[in-house]
This record gives sequence, structure tokens and C-alpha cells, in this order.
Amino acid sequence: MENEKAKEGGGEEFVQTKPRKALKRKMDVDETPDAGDSSEVMEDVSTEQMDTLLKPAFPPLKKEKLADNTEIRKVPVPRHRYSPLKENWLKIFEPIVEYLKLQVRFNLKTRSVEIRTCKDTVDIQNLQKAADFVRAFILGFEVEDALALVRLDDIFLDSFQVTDVKMLKGDHLARAVGRVAGKGGTTKYTVENVTKTRIVLADSKIHILGSYQNIAIARRAICNLIMGSPPNKVYGTLRSVAARF
Repeated sequence: MENEKAKEGGGEEFVQTKPRKALKRKMDVDETPDAGDSSEVMEDVSTEQMDTLLKPAFPPLKKEKLADNTEIRKVPVPRHRYSPLKENWLKIFEPIVEYLKLQVRFNLKTRSVEIRTCKDTVDIQNLQKAADFVRAFILGFEVEDALALVRLDDIFLDSFQVTDVKMLKGDHLARAVGRVAGKGGTTKYTVENVTKTRIVLADSKIHILGSYQNIAIARRAICNLIMGSPPNKVYGTLRSVAARF
């Protein structure tokens, strides 16, 4: 009927249209930023300003200084090292004062050894050498062995714990420390003599003193002992590695 009425009225047929699907919204071309505008902004900013913007802003470190501009290092002393420090104080005092030209004292209030520079100090690096020397003695090394940190430049101190190698607790941790030490300390002495290092076992902490290359060899041997390798196997690998050098 509708088609007949449409023919009578205008002579055109009525065509039923399909519903249009919702089109996704698109951004207008005018709203999109032009690449030319950003390049113009970048040209306005100089290279120096760009460097300052890109660099991270870290505040300067505060140096621990006294009123007369002398630097100081403090080495804390645990309670069980008071008597060894008192007995060997002259051996520690002489190389720091006479050789490194520094001032040293033991502060009873803070329980720490304080080392500072003075007008006779030649090199500022001597302050760090003295601090490493005292710290090595506090960790348990002999004074004669710790003096190598003062006399030689390629001697370092490395520290780690048994639990860093393998998570052990209770009797398992005690057995691992026992494997590193050996019966009467024989395993520890063998590793020291082969690698030309000095080792201190302090509970579950291990401290190694020596050159960088020798410390790496000794640490690898100690890690193998902690992991459960028998001492004879570790001795064999140590001899083969030591023969290369």
C-alpha cells in the first residue's frame, strides 16, 4: 500500500534504509599536534639547558670535617676486640703516625678509633689506607698481615657470610664452617698457603685479605667447601689453578 501511495504522489518508490553502525570517534585533524611546532620548541632550548634537564639532580655529599678543615675516619670497635686493641696499640699507632703522617686516638665515648689528617699529611689517600688497616685488625687479622694494606696498593679486603653461598641453619651451618676450617685449622691454612692470602673465620662470617686475583681463587675454594665438596677435591683444583699463575 505504501508503495502504491508513493507512486501516486510523486512517482518515486519508497526504499527502506538499513540502520547505520556506530562509527568510532576520530580525532579532528586540527587537534593533532604538528611536528613543526615541537621542532620549533626544541630549537629554542639550548644544548646546555638540555644537559641540565637530562642530568639527575643529586645533592652533594656532606664531608665529615672538623672546624680546621681536617678530614676524619671512624672505625667502630666491638666489645670483644678491646683487649687485643689495647695490647697491640703501639704496633697500630706507629705506622699510622710515623709512616702515614696522621693522627689517631681511641674515643672512649663512641667506642671507635678516630683517624684524622693534619698539616704534616702528604697524601689524602693515606687516610683511607689507615682506616682499612685498623678495620682489618678489628675484623681479626694480625697486625703484621694488616700492615700489607698500608705498604702495598694492590691488597684488598673481602668479606661475606656462609649464608650468602647457601642458606644453612643450625647444625648444617656449623658443619659448613667446620669444613672450611678443617681439623685443627688445616684446611684454612692450606687454602691460605696455596692462594697467598689470609683468612679469618668469625662465626658465619669469612674475611679474606690479599690481592684481587688471589681473593677470587680463595673465595671459590671456600664456596666449594661450603657447598659440600670434599677437601681433597678442593686441594686438587687449588693446585691446578695455582700452577697456572
